[in-house]
Amino acid sequence: MGSMDRDLRGDGRSGGPGGWAPDLKRWGKPHYRAIAEALSDDIRTGRLTPGTRLPTQRALAEALGLNFTTVSRGYVEAHKRGLIEGRVGQGTFVVDPARTARSGGVEGAARTGPVDFTMNLPPEPDAPALQATMQASFAELSGHLNNLLRYQGFGGTDEDKEAALHWLSGRGIAAPRERLLICPGAHSALSSVLGQVARAGDTICAERITYPGIRALAAHLGLRLVGLPMDRHGVDPDAFAAACTKVAPKAIYLNPLLQNPTTATLPRTRREAIIAVARRYAVSIIEDDAYARICPTPPPSFAELAPEITYYVAGLAKCLGAGLRLAFLVAPSPRSALPLGGALRAATVMASPISTALATRWIMDGTAEAIVRFVREESSARQRIAAALLPAGSYTADPHGFHAWITLPEGWTRSAFASQGRSAGLGVVGSDPFCVAGTPPEAVRLCLGGPSTRQQITHGLEVLAHALEGSPALASTYI
Repeated sequence: MGSMDRDLRGDGRSGGPGGWAPDLKRWGKPHYRAIAEALSDDIRTGRLTPGTRLPTQRALAEALGLNFTTVSRGYVEAHKRGLIEGRVGQGTFVVDPARTARSGGVEGAARTGPVDFTMNLPPEPDAPALQATMQASFAELSGHLNNLLRYQGFGGTDEDKEAALHWLSGRGIAAPRERLLICPGAHSALSSVLGQVARAGDTICAERITYPGIRALAAHLGLRLVGLPMDRHGVDPDAFAAACTKVAPKAIYLNPLLQNPTTATLPRTRREAIIAVARRYAVSIIEDDAYARICPTPPPSFAELAPEITYYVAGLAKCLGAGLRLAFLVAPSPRSALPLGGALRAATVMASPISTALATRWIMDGTAEAIVRFVREESSARQRIAAALLPAGSYTADPHGFHAWITLPEGWTRSAFASQGRSAGLGVVGSDPFCVAGTPPEAVRLCLGGPSTRQQITHGLEVLAHALEGSPALASTYI
């Protein structure tokens, strides 16, 4: 067995099956901090050498007579200090202090530290060749910097629109340029659409559990948002028809693919039923297709099935990166696109020429497709980790998505579970900001993307899985 990758077998300080079980009393600190101090001291004195595999959190908790969460917090603290690292499927290992110093000390170690499950971002590309291609695009744009720092005509250049239409064609959408607008992000597009189809006091329908952004926009515009019942396939068409007769909505907002937060995808038959209701009652459809390119075989979009009543919004934030504030808006007709363009121009002047030029370059040279492939493959890998660690039946997710919806077991409340996560250095989002109507369910959204590594995802999911398998009382943190 190599000295750089060995198991601890006990050194007279153990007393437990995990191999390493220090005396925490000597540190006079909360137990989780004492674990990190003991690790630091044993590494400094040579009792723990680089590459040594540490006991699992569960084994160490049993050996020390502590609860799982306290030990998890100790390992998180040690991660922060750059003392240990997790390896997917292998365990937790002591880090070489010299390597930590070379990588930037605590800052370098942060990549193996705590994980934030709150922000719904796509996984960040870490493939060297893809990163080099993305960075080269920025360098190439610098040759046109003066032009990109000037005011541009609203809606994008002909080249930008050609790229946008190429991107949309990959979703099965063929629209004339007169119906297309390039917007500075999905929020600006949604705000303009809502402002066109409704006035203050009017009603808009949406999923009962829906994207918080639409709630904020409706409140800002003085619109009444009515939540519709859902099942595992999304909105109930019969409930939509009933709402049309009772409240006469001007539009229905839908996030129909890998829905945020429930992960539901409306199948084609359900989409056709909703379209039939919308046509019968002259209701516009607002389709927020944020995850349009993540799912490899999506159902046809509403914009493809019913283009004459659909306002289609395809933001790039969830497919390429949240910092790329750009969205493609397709209006039902050239006539409806004109006032939309006016509203967007008044509110935003224009989409950032730099962001637009970058997106155009990435779409036309294939970089955007390469990023989407990475996001899809990495998301699938993270979903497999979740499936291996979280209790079966405790959550819903799409194999290609990068978030999950956890329905909490009896005894847990969403606030208690979120608090439990925070005590272990983890963040989750309770159902409250997503709920349009009724009592929010005891559920939380879990995001698996962003800058977190697979090691961090694994560590965080182990902590949450332990909490889901126990009761809130057993999971309480005593330090």
